[in-house]
Amino acid sequence: MSDQSESSAMSRRQLLSLLAAAGVGAVALPRVVSALERRAETLVKSRVRPPVGLQLYTVRTLMQRDLPGTFAALAAAGVREVEFAGYFNRTPQDLRALLNQHGLSAPAAHVPMPNGAAGWTPVFDAAEALGHKWLVIPWVGNDVRASLDGWRKLADQLNEAAVKAAPRGIRMAYHNHDFEFATTEGRVAYDVFVERLDAKLVDLELDLYWAVKAGQDPAAMFARLPGRFPLWHVKDAGPPPERTMLDVGAGTINFAALFAMSEKSGLKHAFIEHDNPKDALASVQASAAALQKMP
Repeated sequence: MSDQSESSAMSRRQLLSLLAAAGVGAVALPRVVSALERRAETLVKSRVRPPVGLQLYTVRTLMQRDLPGTFAALAAAGVREVEFAGYFNRTPQDLRALLNQHGLSAPAAHVPMPNGAAGWTPVFDAAEALGHKWLVIPWVGNDVRASLDGWRKLADQLNEAAVKAAPRGIRMAYHNHDFEFATTEGRVAYDVFVERLDAKLVDLELDLYWAVKAGQDPAAMFARLPGRFPLWHVKDAGPPPERTMLDVGAGTINFAALFAMSEKSGLKHAFIEHDNPKDALASVQASAAALQKMP
């Protein structure tokens, strides 16, 4: 057996083991594996530009159970870029070796705000080791949300962190949910926050689903803030009022129209995500397939 054939066979065995651990029945295993193999290279060959990757929060349960096997399954499904949301108790060096083994890169990661400015040093060290170009703050608590001054303080903290990150080739970014678009003290908190950010150093990761759920129009946001959104989270929204989170193509968001504005938004990396999928691998596959069919 050639080295390439042996590597492919090993990936298939890893994929079988992972799906078995996830509860896929023995009878269904060949069918599921074949479907994933047919989908291999989907994202690479997609007409979507830039390439679409995966936010690993989608497969966090599988990552906790079998991290190497999950990477193998994602690579078999055609994923080439990932965004971390935690490092699953692995060292950056171990994770970088696994990424390299499966032909994956990690241009971005979600990280919490550290306690104090000095806390950024180990975060930057890990980012450099893993090849991250963006560090994204994904969530803030009520201490920030309660007032406009809280949002201004957060912006100042990100500006300061970005100055320290820049010499390492890293940019800071912020990921929205829906609460940022609430009116606070007579103004939309997101607007006040973005105004305070240093656009030369701090970017915005737009979660398309959460923006739509909050009643926002992503296209209008791209027009109002051109070039500010190099990172997207790509997931669909059902009809109002519930706006249920769905796989791409199963809801109401016009992704073709939004991707047509990629240059306007400044898009560099788009990550498929589903916060709570019933079947994580099937969710990734369904969203990838929908994007592949996008005109």
